Amino acid sequence: MSAPDLALAEGARVLVVRMGALGDIVHALPLLAALRTHRPDVVVDWLVDARYAGVLALVDGLRRRVVVRAASAGVTPEEVRFAGVTGMASAIAHLRAQGYEAALDLQGLIKSAAFARLSGARRVIGFVRSQLREPAAGWLYGERVTGPAGGHVVEKNLAMLPALDVPSAGLVFPWRPVTSDVTAAVLASEPVVRAGGFALMNPGAAWENKRWPPARFGALAAQLGERLALPSVVTWGPSERARAEEVVAASHGHAVASPPTALPDLLALARAARLVVSGDTGPLHLAASVGAPIVGLFGPTRPERNGPWRADDLSVSRAATCECFHKRQCLRGRACIEEIAVEEVFAACAHRLQTRAAS
Repeated sequence: MSAPDLALAEGARVLVVRMGALGDIVHALPLLAALRTHRPDVVVDWLVDARYAGVLALVDGLRRRVVVRAASAGVTPEEVRFAGVTGMASAIAHLRAQGYEAALDLQGLIKSAAFARLSGARRVIGFVRSQLREPAAGWLYGERVTGPAGGHVVEKNLAMLPALDVPSAGLVFPWRPVTSDVTAAVLASEPVVRAGGFALMNPGAAWENKRWPPARFGALAAQLGERLALPSVVTWGPSERARAEEVVAASHGHAVASPPTALPDLLALARAARLVVSGDTGPLHLAASVGAPIVGLFGPTRPERNGPWRADDLSVSRAATCECFHKRQCLRGRACIEEIAVEEVFAACAHRLQTRAAS
């Protein structure tokens, strides 16, 4: 195709299909930022699963979120929701009525490719079969893009832009300004005021084999407190409070559990933290997107693909020896992330804090 064939028409409508999960949606936001920067005339909708729609409410550049598997149907100026499995047909009918010029499937699953195809978009664009999680999805695309070999998933998503004749805007995440009473309370607490900051720890993850043991998070918090005079705040999500309390109990008084947090609170806490320590999970990627100093912990996933991307950030990884790579359950009875020692992570934290101070 020549460049004029690739370019979107004035005022074109584009559908982004990235239904989940939280971190994967974060990794797709620079594509939205590029469209917003270089083609502000283009109208962008985003198809998303209801479990992850909240993060898109925090970004600029979208006309509307098209939410499937919602608890109830409804329409607002920024969102249209379709309830349950029975709402899927209505969602497809809605998509087909929008007149999309292009549908971009960033997920690479049969279901996401099917939505992109059934949207009725004139151009349906996905990745080449070798870069799809479910290669059969490739049959549903009219155009296929090759992402960089072995690169970060953010770079893979940005590889879609040349197909639309749109340049990248770089690693830009179009977050709206947020306020957070939780963060204000943390910053006003006596230990944080005395120390001049805090470390943010996230011990949870959707996959059990991505979770570093709570006792080790607690031991790390103890070392940060005793050796660097840095207190820790431990975040927790649904069903994770007990895990956070285990971390606090093992910290010898150097960590506290955060109050209940919503997504805006997580963004604000990450922005305010002197350091963020987390496994490969949504809060890590939120923190990376706002430029927080990071030490990431990796077992069954590769940090060069999923990890923090700033040169100063550090990842402690056992992916090279993992036997259950990209599997949700460990195949050998002991998750490889458990081989990571507290002292190794502390050394990475101390180094990252040093480079942060020097920058």
